[in-house]
Amino acid sequence: MTMSATPPAINQLAADLAGHREQIETAFVSVGGCLSEGASLLNKLIKLFDALPDALKGAEVEQATGHLQAVASRAATLSDAFGQERIDLERLFEVVRSAHLPISDLHRTIKMMGIVSINARVTAASIAQDSDDFDVFTTDIATLSESATRTLKEFSQVYRQLVVEVDAAVSQRNRFEGAHAHTLSDLATRLAATLRALESQRASAVDGSAETSRLSRQIVGQIGSAVMALQVGDATRQRLEHIEAGLGHLAGVLSGEPAFDIELKPEDQSQALAVIASLEQAQLAETAHDFGVEVSDAERSLAALAADAETIMARSRGQYGSDAGKSSSIASLSDQLRAAVSLLRNFEAERAKLEAVAATVQRTVRVLLGHVEAVQDVEANMRLVSLNAAVRCAQLGPRGASLTVIATQLRELTSETVLAAESAVEWLSQSAALADAFGATASADGAGQGKGLEEGATKALELLSGLDQKLANALSSLDTDGTKVIALLQMAANGLDGLGALSEAMDDIRMQIAGLAPGEVPSGHTAELAGLIAGLRRLYTMEAERAVHDALFGPPETTAATPDADDMFDDFMAL
Repeated sequence: MTMSATPPAINQLAADLAGHREQIETAFVSVGGCLSEGASLLNKLIKLFDALPDALKGAEVEQATGHLQAVASRAATLSDAFGQERIDLERLFEVVRSAHLPISDLHRTIKMMGIVSINARVTAASIAQDSDDFDVFTTDIATLSESATRTLKEFSQVYRQLVVEVDAAVSQRNRFEGAHAHTLSDLATRLAATLRALESQRASAVDGSAETSRLSRQIVGQIGSAVMALQVGDATRQRLEHIEAGLGHLAGVLSGEPAFDIELKPEDQSQALAVIASLEQAQLAETAHDFGVEVSDAERSLAALAADAETIMARSRGQYGSDAGKSSSIASLSDQLRAAVSLLRNFEAERAKLEAVAATVQRTVRVLLGHVEAVQDVEANMRLVSLNAAVRCAQLGPRGASLTVIATQLRELTSETVLAAESAVEWLSQSAALADAFGATASADGAGQGKGLEEGATKALELLSGLDQKLANALSSLDTDGTKVIALLQMAANGLDGLGALSEAMDDIRMQIAGLAPGEVPSGHTAELAGLIAGLRRLYTMEAERAVHDALFGPPETTAATPDADDMFDDFMAL
């Protein structure tokens, strides 16, 4: 027995090994914690992004998009309708103005009738005798003239009001269109483009979410493989514990204590020292070698995993574009829709004014047509008076020649009044038809839909904004949690730095153990020593330990070809 082979010295070697074992255990627990936390964060990301495709492709989204497309479609429809309405309004103005000529003719004929009335009274007075009846010339024509003048005056006042109102409508529409030239068509184009961008963004988000989930699962799978590789830490811990236990038994044997209920004779202690020292230094040599190789592999794998995770996370973020999480088509769409709804409201109000003008035209034309009936009554009376005048002239003979001229003028004025009245009626009827067309056109293209469109667009924006927020939250989590995952993986890789040096420290202890009993391992063993060796073998939980043991002392004697049940259980638990 050498001077260093004392129980305190051996216990110190075991304590040194325990210190290294605890250092390994602490490092691997820390690394395992980093990997576990990283996997947990990734699973949270997977859950977030797995839920996005269904939300982004649901029926509600399709309905919301439909509402927004309806706004764009309405803008395009109104743009087309406004152009046609401008043409129709100008046509209405032309038709209303065209009635001015026949109405002027009516004014002229009624004025001429007044002159004829005066001439008739003067002429009748110059040839009158006590027995003559000139009422048709002195009274009837004058009464008819006054009635016609009064009727036409009322008719003209209403007509002038109609011209003013239609002219005001045309001027107002021209001012509105001047201020909003191409506004609706441009709005429809911008909305359609934004909706296409939104659809593209939504499709990209769906694809990106699926890709992010897939890549995150890939990292989780790699973390699982890394965790399996970290079993080297637990395996090394167990092997060091067994070596510590072996050294503890050696210290006990040298102190005269039984090991595995076996008491060795004093003369067997030197052999026990040689056997156990050789065994434990061989076990430690193999443990240090395996640990050095495997911890180096684990360190490289973790470093590669951290680099892969960084690349994968960058790729995931790239799925959504450089501005992901900061802005999207929703924000632009929201601004555009607010402007669109306001603009559509203005255009709808403008159309309501036009419809009001159309209604006014319809009412006014009905009033005018009523006055035309009065004018037509004047025509009938004029025919009757002119007929009476002709009959009276025939009765007067040559004495009534001058009155015959007046009767002829009256008949001519009657014919002109008929033609002028018919022409005025025709133009005014056309005005009424055009006014009716405004109402029909408005009903056909959905006038008054503005409120419904506004409500649908508001609901759609609320839904899409909520989805946009979900996507933004998911992308924010990708930025924050993805960064944390990369940091944790890098921390895990760094946590194994320096552990390779423990192989050299373990090798130093191995050399000290080997120096406890220099010399060859005795070939022959007493029964007690054989029992001690068998007891040490039963401590092992891994096949690698048993292989080292059997290389020194040979395989244990067995009574059956099947493996020892304890050995099989130990191998299973070591997995």
